[in-house]
Amino acid sequence: MAFGFFDRIKDGLEKTRKSFVKNVESIVIGYAQIDDDFLDDLEAVMLTSDLGPKTTEYLMKEIRRGVTEGIINHTGDVMPFMEDRITEMLIDQEDEITLHHPEVILVVGVNGVGKTTSIGKIANRMKNAGKKVILVAGDTFRAGATEQLVEWGKRIDVPVVTTSSKDPSAAVYDGIDTAIKGEYDVVLIDTAGRLQNKVNLMNELSKMNKVIKKVIPNAPHEVLLVVDATTGQNGIQQAKAFKEVTDVSGIILTKLDGSAKGGIVLAIKEEVDIPVKFVGLGEGTDDLEPFDIEKYIYGLFKDL
Repeated sequence: MAFGFFDRIKDGLEKTRKSFVKNVESIVIGYAQIDDDFLDDLEAVMLTSDLGPKTTEYLMKEIRRGVTEGIINHTGDVMPFMEDRITEMLIDQEDEITLHHPEVILVVGVNGVGKTTSIGKIANRMKNAGKKVILVAGDTFRAGATEQLVEWGKRIDVPVVTTSSKDPSAAVYDGIDTAIKGEYDVVLIDTAGRLQNKVNLMNELSKMNKVIKKVIPNAPHEVLLVVDATTGQNGIQQAKAFKEVTDVSGIILTKLDGSAKGGIVLAIKEEVDIPVKFVGLGEGTDDLEPFDIEKYIYGLFKDL
């Protein structure tokens, strides 16, 4: 079963592997020795990928250090060295999970990134793990958002708390109150994605947080930002903007299977310092998995 998902990760990162890793490999093959031209070409390939300038700067600094210290002696040493450095970059993002009851998770992101769908998939995953899950339709701004979440609830047999009010905080309060009384394990809250007006977004999220804390003082326990992998560097800008208005604790990276921009995982970590916690690799109900460093590295470098 694990091998099956390894293959899905590998397939999902195929476009990234072709656009970045294989371009790096072509530079490696094209030079007989390490010199300034080789390093310049290597850096140019990285800069045209979606690693981002900070990640590129870090990796090139490490590669030059590896050359100076004799760790990299010929061009063929570069790929394994880079794989080790990328693993080290990501390894410290794994943090200890503290369980709360109920666990309140706020899900944010701009419209069109797959926010509501991701909530449904996470809820399904948690339900299958034996947790009692409830959803809250806190996006009262986008037409059809509540109906979409209700449809997901029906599909995976999970209750959804809605409101007839335009104030999402009403649904949030009812949802958490219901979760406590019903002894639910997890509360997943959908939110509006109005990034074009940060003031409104900030006010809305601030009000939601106050309502949540009135009922559970240390909640929300997680704020997950949904980012579409196909948007590349635009996704980085979204992460920066949301980090300004709320305490984002993790990223849900969707559409990794349809993107040549899998390097965004590294860029998000390096430029925004927010860990990727879930990745989407398809359209199915089960096509969302916790981000796994080993699987990610396997997907990028396997068979090279």
